Amino acid sequence: MTDIPLDYETMRLIWWALLGILLIAFAVTDGYDLGVGTLLPFAARSDEERRILLNLIGPTWEGNQVWLVLGGGAIFAAWPALYAVSFSGFYLAMITVLLALILRPVGFKFRGKIADPRWRAIWDWALFIGGFVPALIFGVAVGNVLLGVPFGLDAAMRPSFEGSFFGLLRPFPLLCGVLSVAMLTMHGAGVIATRTRGAVADRSRTYGRIAALLTLILFALGGLWIAYGIDGYRVTNAIVTTLPSNPLAKTVALAQGGWLSNFAAHPWMMAAPALGLLGALVALAGLSARNGWLAIGGSSLSVTGIVATAGLSMFPFLLPSSLNPGVSLTVWDASSSHLTLFIMLVATLIFLPLILAYTTWVYSVMRGPVTAQSIERNPNAY
Repeated sequence: MTDIPLDYETMRLIWWALLGILLIAFAVTDGYDLGVGTLLPFAARSDEERRILLNLIGPTWEGNQVWLVLGGGAIFAAWPALYAVSFSGFYLAMITVLLALILRPVGFKFRGKIADPRWRAIWDWALFIGGFVPALIFGVAVGNVLLGVPFGLDAAMRPSFEGSFFGLLRPFPLLCGVLSVAMLTMHGAGVIATRTRGAVADRSRTYGRIAALLTLILFALGGLWIAYGIDGYRVTNAIVTTLPSNPLAKTVALAQGGWLSNFAAHPWMMAAPALGLLGALVALAGLSARNGWLAIGGSSLSVTGIVATAGLSMFPFLLPSSLNPGVSLTVWDASSSHLTLFIMLVATLIFLPLILAYTTWVYSVMRGPVTAQSIERNPNAY
């Protein structure tokens, strides 16, 4: 359409970048909530210490989770084929994530209703599940996407999925899942160490240093595995990036180390894995030096770099097919129409700044340390 100021190729690139930004925002913001939940039974030993951690994330976790909702909405509207295949193929995994996430609001509301140690211990472990399980499954999902997902498309472009929930738990995806847990635990530990005091902060620094080391090791191992252990996908025919979406109009080949070809062709992309490694080192240094803001800054950079590495290595693929590589979904053949992407972009330019402004205001209001004394002064504390 000539009256749309941006061409179709540019619109598709913008929405690919926006999807990445939304996923990174979720990983950085709600990621530390998941990390704090994972650390809850271990970094906090007494009821008072666990209440400190709950009040650390309680006021902001719902707002942080908005980024996940926005990411799902962006997939639904901008990449409908991706939404149809992934949300149906990964249905049991997504239900597991949703059930785990539901435990968070329930745990926050019900934990303090009864002053019984056993009752509160049950909800503490429920909150741990609400942090650990999503972090694990998100990483496993990324690992499966890098390997290829067992789906196909018929001539009418109706998707079919031939995998199973337990089929997702292969060695490489499990490594990605453990990396995700370690990365977010490192991130959560930095937040705890910065905004709490005493023994709970000290324990978090210890666990955070372990998580940072694991993040470095597992990220490096994952890179070697991608280079030498799994095949990457490459489009082998010329694609016209401005044509209407049609996933059946391309040919795809697999090659060992194929996911690294983008980095060879565009060296600037190496900034992403470098940021992932450097950020983890900075977080480790910050936790060791008891510099909380350095730890948070480093872990945020590491999370950003690791998530960006996965997205950049796969471009232009969104969801490769291990059954029939030719029907893999890419940026160029799985998007909505040109007009739809433009209308969505206009809405995003209006509402995203409002969300950012509100989020910034909330964080400014909730800044500062969380201590036992601040909880006692707050009648609405968890």
